[in-house]
Formats: sequence, C-alpha cells, structure tokens
Amino acid sequence: MDLTAYRALWRTPGVFALLTSATFARLPVIASLVPLSFLAKDAAGNFGWAGVVAGAYSVGMAVGGPIWTRVADRRGGRGIVIAVGVAWGVVMAVLGLMPADWYRVMPVLSGLAGAFVAPVTAIMRAAWPRIVQGSRLRAVYALDATAAEVLFAIGPMAGALVVSFASPRAGVLGAAVAAAITIWWFGLLQTPGAPHDESKGARLTAPQLLWHRHRLPMIVSFAFCVTAFASVSLGIVAFADAHGNRLIAGVLETVWAVGSLAGGVLVGALPARRSSYVWRRAVLVSAGMLLCVFATWSPVSLGIALFLSGLALAPTVGALYERLGAMTPSSVKTEVFGWMGSAGMAGGAIGSAVAGLVVETFGVRYVWVMAAVLTLAAAISLLHIPPHQPTEAPVEAGLLQEAV
Repeated sequence: MDLTAYRALWRTPGVFALLTSATFARLPVIASLVPLSFLAKDAAGNFGWAGVVAGAYSVGMAVGGPIWTRVADRRGGRGIVIAVGVAWGVVMAVLGLMPADWYRVMPVLSGLAGAFVAPVTAIMRAAWPRIVQGSRLRAVYALDATAAEVLFAIGPMAGALVVSFASPRAGVLGAAVAAAITIWWFGLLQTPGAPHDESKGARLTAPQLLWHRHRLPMIVSFAFCVTAFASVSLGIVAFADAHGNRLIAGVLETVWAVGSLAGGVLVGALPARRSSYVWRRAVLVSAGMLLCVFATWSPVSLGIALFLSGLALAPTVGALYERLGAMTPSSVKTEVFGWMGSAGMAGGAIGSAVAGLVVETFGVRYVWVMAAVLTLAAAISLLHIPPHQPTEAPVEAGLLQEAV
C-alpha cells in the first residue's frame, strides 16, 4: 500500500471540492432510479414496463450527453450544468406528480428526463488532467470511480428507503428537489465562460474523435459494461420484489457498491510499478457476475456474491477513464467522455429492457448470466488497448496527429 498519491491529492487545491460537489450533484440522478422503477411497475403492473421506462431514460441520456458535452467544451461548463440540471428536476417533478393511469406517457417523460441529465461526470473527468498529473492523475481517476460507487451505495439505498417508508412517487419528487439544490454547487465551481484549452490542437469532428483504434474499443467496452450493470440493477429490484421486501433492493445495491468502493480504494493505493492491462480487470468483473448466478437462492448468498463481484468493478471503470483520457486531445476531452457516457446509456437502455423480459420469461438468476457474457465481451474488446505504464507521460501533439 502506498498512500503518497492520496496525500498529494489532499494538498492539491480544488480537487476535493470538485469531487465532493460532483458526487452530490449526481446523487439525485442515482437515487431516483429505484423509485422510478417501482413507480413504473406499480402503474403498469409488471416489471417489463419498468424496463421500458428505464430504457427510455437511458436512450435520452445517450442522445443528450454528446450535445451538452460538446457545448461545454466550447463555452464552458457553468451555464450548461445549471440550466440542464434544473430542467432535469422539472421533468422528474412532472413524472412524480403524474396520475398513475397516465403510465403510457412515462417512457416519453423518462426519455426527456434522461436527455436533461447534466454533464457533471464528463466535465469533472475532463478537468482532472488540467488539475493533477503523474501518479496523482492515476489516483484521482481511481478515486473518481470509487466516488461513483459511493453514489451507488448511498443513492439506491436512499431511494429504496423512501419507497419502503413513503412511496415511489415521494422518491421521484425528492430527487427532483435535491437536484435543484446540488447542481448549483457544482455549477458555481466552474469558471464562467471558460471552455477547455484548444490551443494544443484543432477541434476534431465526431467521426475523427470516435473512429480511432483505441478510443472506439474502449467506448464499446464501456457500453457492454453498463449494459451488464443496468441489467443487474433491474435484476436486484426484481429479486427484492420476489422476496416480498423492497428494502432488499437498496441493501443489495449498497453491498455491491461497497465491494466496488473497497476495490477502488485498494487499487488507487497500490504503487504503479508495472504495466496494467484493463482487459484483465474486466475478466474479473465477468467472473464475479458468473459467481452471482449460483448465489440467487437467498439474499445473504447473493449479497456475498455481489460484494465479491464488486471488488473489480471500480478498478476496471477507473482504468477505462484513465486510458480514454490519456488517448484524447485536451480540446475534446469533455466530449469524448460524453460519448462514452452516451454509449453506456445506450447499452443500459438495451440492458434494462432485455433484463425485464429475461426476468418475466426465464427468472431472475438469468440476468446474471447475461451480465457475465456482456462483461466478457467487454474484456475481449480491450485486448489491444495499450497498458498503463508507470512512467507514461501523455504527448498532446502525438495524440492529435494520431487522431486525425
């Protein structure tokens, strides 16, 4: 264990303010997922419709993400984050207040809400190379992925608690109100009207940015991973419902996230003394999903399996962030992370919809079979990605020439 990088991050101005504000700004979005799923299920009477609504939300995110991140690269992030974040809260409030017999309209509103998810994650990840370098950059990406797991530990549990002790409608409305507050904090930390530095190279078109022998496989791999994670999340909700206690969904999501959090903290503290291949970590995620297939006979056994499978999750995602950032010019870093998120949400739309059908047709355990196959496909996509080297230093000029 080597905590030097974490100590250096603590002393770097702006790092923890940005990380903390981004975590709170994203929390309402994560917390709303469980209430939204139960709201759709209660309105329509089946989890197939919950999968459709969740899928529409993911499609909306896939469409909106690249638009907002490209604007943020050009004009700065403050105005975009605040305006889009407030719009998300308004649409979610409409969803929460809508009569139950209007459930056929839910996919439309859910898709609109997804399109208005603020690009907090992309703006933050694009900012890290401007704030820290070297070992601190590798550590902050690991910490970033770990913070995301904190969200998945706290958010679903908070949503499940509100569903259990109040109602799904209250959970959706609570998320809308919280978003109106937290998004302002993150937005006000952004420099107004300050786009990313374009002096280090001309702006790439979307095809130039995406059609790259390393960036494209990483984005595809991330899509496979999120498809798997979205299917597991819906599988957990269905597992809890089958056991007659909806609070189980929040507990299992939290256990899964805590395992990922532990893995992310551990990897971020390991000394970078040798090459690190991201595909190896993805294989471990696939093995963890396979373990869950044989653990669905009780909440305790599934919780243990989810914790073990989560240990490789944040390290894998953090390595994907680091590799993608290292292979992208500064002038389009926000946009490439936006495309990464959109690809993930497109995969998540498929994962949520298909998982709902799998639960209804074959049973809950087969959701983890699907997740194991998808994460194995993610590992195969990463076989030719260069490993992280301890002495690696990004060269902007070389990246730009390679990109075009």
